[in-house]
Amino acid sequence: MSSSVKPGSSGPLKPNDLEAHFMPFTAQRQFKRKPRMLTSAKGMYYSSDDGRQIMDASAGMWCVNAGHAHPKIVAAIQKQAAELDYAPNFSFGHPVSFKAASLLCAEMPSDIDHVFFSNSGSEAVDTAIKIAIAYQRARGRGTKTRIIGRERGYHGVNIAGISVGGLGYNRQVFSGALMQGVDHIHHTYNLSEQAFSRLQPEWGAHLADDLERRILLHDAENIAAVIIEPVPGSTGVLPPPKGYLEKISAICTKYDILLIFDEVITAWGRLGRATAAEYFNVMPDIITSAKGINNATVPLGATFIRRSIYDAFMRGGEYGIEFMHGYTYSGHPLACAAALATLEVYKEEKLFERAANLEKKWSEALHSLKDAPHVVDIRTIGLMGAVEFAPGSRNPPQEMSRAMEVFDKMFFEQDCVLRFTGNVIAMSPPLIISESQIDEIVAKLRKALATVK
Repeated sequence: MSSSVKPGSSGPLKPNDLEAHFMPFTAQRQFKRKPRMLTSAKGMYYSSDDGRQIMDASAGMWCVNAGHAHPKIVAAIQKQAAELDYAPNFSFGHPVSFKAASLLCAEMPSDIDHVFFSNSGSEAVDTAIKIAIAYQRARGRGTKTRIIGRERGYHGVNIAGISVGGLGYNRQVFSGALMQGVDHIHHTYNLSEQAFSRLQPEWGAHLADDLERRILLHDAENIAAVIIEPVPGSTGVLPPPKGYLEKISAICTKYDILLIFDEVITAWGRLGRATAAEYFNVMPDIITSAKGINNATVPLGATFIRRSIYDAFMRGGEYGIEFMHGYTYSGHPLACAAALATLEVYKEEKLFERAANLEKKWSEALHSLKDAPHVVDIRTIGLMGAVEFAPGSRNPPQEMSRAMEVFDKMFFEQDCVLRFTGNVIAMSPPLIISESQIDEIVAKLRKALATVK
């Protein structure tokens, strides 16, 4: 018979004790000393455990694009759970995953018309990398195995994603486990040349030439794919310089290398289109997606591929498994039902168009903070935004960075949720946001900055 008291504990376990949960990407001790607890959500707002209404200026984590607890999406999940809670996708199928695949692919640009389902953006990236390498082998180009990423890129937390990603603090602990055959091109951000640019910076298209140098170093016959975020988000919202993505695409085409756009953040309305590929009119071969694909209600990742890539896998015998990859929850019925309902909401409420129409207002409002204390740069595109601060004399992790202090004050003093990374505050509100709510977020941020030294 088991005991409710663990050896070495001071008493019975408590159901609401904070200690047992090892939290992701969180300063555990600081949080558990001063928790930021969210207990419910509706529309643009969370409710906190102390009864406050907290405006969500980050759409959860770049993902709740249609607002929280949308009744149509909630109802679809409930209905699906009662009809078919789970079905395997290994040699079985269920109608909702096929319907979701068809309708989601219809939103993709060009001839991107097949999708492989997973459970997260991290898994969508791993899937994309495996598809790229397997595709090259399937067409008789087995030496093409190297992947080129970019500095300051974030592609999730699985080993492949960390390997092709370019964030040092994500890589340093796991350096011994990272993939071989990976290189990185230079990132696109330059504070002195691009500070306070509106939308895409004028300076920086030439940085795409770094890709050609890497290709000449490694030989195109050894490179399977290049993976980049059209707009890096987790590193602090870095809109691409004008002409940069076009040059990257042209170089990949020239050397017969696949181009992967990691659109886990940018897809599904964040830039006022279904994809950033459409926004920038640059067509990749593979697009990864998650987050806004089903309003973040049930975990779902998706890797969209061109028809020619899918066809290359279909050349063997009819009874052979073409791609040895998948997850227990690939194409989960609840996740796919949520995706279908979310897509309907996007169309019925014209949320992509709404985001496109608000882009100018969003940009002007955030750039009005140029004269606020400590601000050294402001970047916006679509409904993404970042405010960067001078680091001052702070000494993280022993001390809060300025951005972390602003993040903390915004929650506890201004009733607003946003995100921080390094010395950057990042925002990505739900697409349902109003112009007055944009002004409210900016006013709250100005108040918080006025109290930070």
